[in-house]
Amino acid sequence: MSSRKRFRVSAASPEQIPKVAERAVLQYPVTQSGDTGVTEGSDFTPEASGQRSQSPPTALFHRRQEDLDVRSATGLRMGWLTFGYFISYIPYAMLVKALASGVTPLSHGPVSGFELLPASVLGQLVVMPIFLVMTGWWRQMRRGSVGGIRIPTIGRETLASGFFTSLIIGTTTMNYTFSGVSILFMLLLMRGGVLSFSPLVDKARKRQVTPYSWAALCLSLTAVSVALGDVNSYYLTSAAVLSVLTYLVGYLGRFDIMSRVAKTGVAATDRRFFVEEHVAAPVWLTLLLAAGALAGQPQLRAGFTTFLGTPLALAAAGIGVTYEVLFVFASLMYLDRREYTWGVPAWAFASLMSGLVASFSLAWLSGLQAPGTGQLAALVFGVGAAGVLAYPSVTSWWRAHTTGPVHRVLFVCGGNTSRSPTAEVIAWAQVAEAGVAHAFRFSSAGVATKRPGDPMAPEARAALVELGLPRVRGRGDPRRHRARPVTPELCRVSFIIYCMTGAHRDKVIAMAPEAKERTLCLDPRGDIPDPEGQSPEVYVRCARHIQRSVRLRLRELLGAGPLAAPFEGG
Repeated sequence: MSSRKRFRVSAASPEQIPKVAERAVLQYPVTQSGDTGVTEGSDFTPEASGQRSQSPPTALFHRRQEDLDVRSATGLRMGWLTFGYFISYIPYAMLVKALASGVTPLSHGPVSGFELLPASVLGQLVVMPIFLVMTGWWRQMRRGSVGGIRIPTIGRETLASGFFTSLIIGTTTMNYTFSGVSILFMLLLMRGGVLSFSPLVDKARKRQVTPYSWAALCLSLTAVSVALGDVNSYYLTSAAVLSVLTYLVGYLGRFDIMSRVAKTGVAATDRRFFVEEHVAAPVWLTLLLAAGALAGQPQLRAGFTTFLGTPLALAAAGIGVTYEVLFVFASLMYLDRREYTWGVPAWAFASLMSGLVASFSLAWLSGLQAPGTGQLAALVFGVGAAGVLAYPSVTSWWRAHTTGPVHRVLFVCGGNTSRSPTAEVIAWAQVAEAGVAHAFRFSSAGVATKRPGDPMAPEARAALVELGLPRVRGRGDPRRHRARPVTPELCRVSFIIYCMTGAHRDKVIAMAPEAKERTLCLDPRGDIPDPEGQSPEVYVRCARHIQRSVRLRLRELLGAGPLAAPFEGG
């Protein structure tokens, strides 16, 4: 057992927090590399240094408090966006179905979706620039030069995203115009499809797919199967199937581009994407519809000519106006920097509920057939899928507001089979002993992982036993470790990143420049050498080195904020 005194952090009032943080890290002067200059075995006392500069943990603490406030405001914002989407979707869906079914006072019979679409997109084209000018967001567009005059332009990727979004806009309206199907039925097919492919896309991109995502996939497929199984309540044509498939392709393309160029949490970047995609989408749809009319599609040609002169044209333009409103709410939900499994469930739940209201409202007002029992049963599974997918994010949000924020700490080495998983296991053991495990989530990765999926090196596991660590169950169990490469996404979601060497730190910063301030060497005084291929004694020395460094870094973190439970690093 170490002869050093145990360090205890007691609860502090909000007014005392900055002083506590400063005292806790005072002896670590900041070096040019961003690490702190502490020597091994030094006592944890303020007198160890005469410098009084703000250290990384202190700065991170202040950002931690700001981040909690931001998450709280973002959660509230997501709630309002979800409510706005729910309210705006009801009149949109009802108006499309009523016009297509010919049950409005102005109707003389059903109107095809192709006839409605030109007036609808023209309505959106009128309202879209009004919205962008009134909000001032049009200024977020990038600028280009034509003949020496600087004008707003659209980037290539947002232009491509606008194309996929135009497919979504057009097919969403078309899907509600087919006879023989209810609003709720088509919503189940569309939302069930998006909820289903979300974890599959993550899996294809080698992202972690949680059991909740697989459960949501099963529930979504069940919802679609139950809805399709109620064969007496719908009539699904090949055109309707093609329209739904086109809708899903649109979302696949849109989400892929959005995840690469937006969802950054940087307001200027995300808003630029929103504005440029917003401008491009209705223009793309107008061009596609015009091309179809010129190619000889009779209903589209009528939609651009004779239909625009009828009293129904204004009502059809109202479809575009209402879609413009819900488009704003939905796009801002998707652009939330968190994973799609945060925003998509809220979007799916709101639309399914609005579809339920719209379907029964039309049945009551105009006598259209209400959704069948099978569709209502499918709705339960669809809402369940959205709930299961949202569960991890909701519980994380709740935990942050009841027990304080959870801080994700990432340890990085080369192959992720020895040093960084050793640090991860030791960190879990120390916070568990201190009773503050609820405040942390530790993980590890490698900058040069040759064989992803490899277990922890046997020598490293033996060294942990030599340290006398108790058998750790759950997240800190070394037997559960599997090597993985570090990614920009892992860096983005991590509160702080500890690297084993300066070279590892340089590679992480090159991969994720925005994480520079949060990326430090685990040992502030220098590198932790790689024990691979050496004797068991070298692995034990390395493990002890890591143990001292982890204890030091945890003291910094816990000393930079108020935790009711004391930390005793031993």
